Amino acid sequence: MSAALTLATPEHFDRLSALVVAFHAEEGIEMSDEARAAGLKPLLDGIPHGVAYLIGPPRAPIGYIVVTFGWSIEFGGMDGFVDEIFIRPGVRGRGIATEVLLALPRALGEAGVKALHLEVGDDNSVAQRLYTRAGFKRRDGYALMTRTL
Repeated sequence: MSAALTLATPEHFDRLSALVVAFHAEEGIEMSDEARAAGLKPLLDGIPHGVAYLIGPPRAPIGYIVVTFGWSIEFGGMDGFVDEIFIRPGVRGRGIATEVLLALPRALGEAGVKALHLEVGDDNSVAQRLYTRAGFKRRDGYALMTRTL
């Protein structure tokens, strides 16, 4: 199984959306089809605020990753945030997510991204081990805080 990445475009919407629905169901995220499409379609149309990649063969992807972009004075330029990463349950445990999380930051770094962030639940030790293997570190003294607008 390969962790090959394909930049998602409008033609990939149905396949990507199905993966997002599966991830959201697994995580208990409730969202209407309209709201999901509003979040995904601009990424596929090429807005500069983020990208979505299909993992595996584009005709039958085994997962996806979405990275959004921001700007950080602290990190000296553009930074990224792994908004979502999902691998189909049937192919988990084969190192695919690790491969993606090692390769994609290298490519983003070459494109000028200075730091990549992600969020992980305190109780999700499996994901924490994955992210640690991929080089992510907890920032002591910091907590992600959110205000929904």
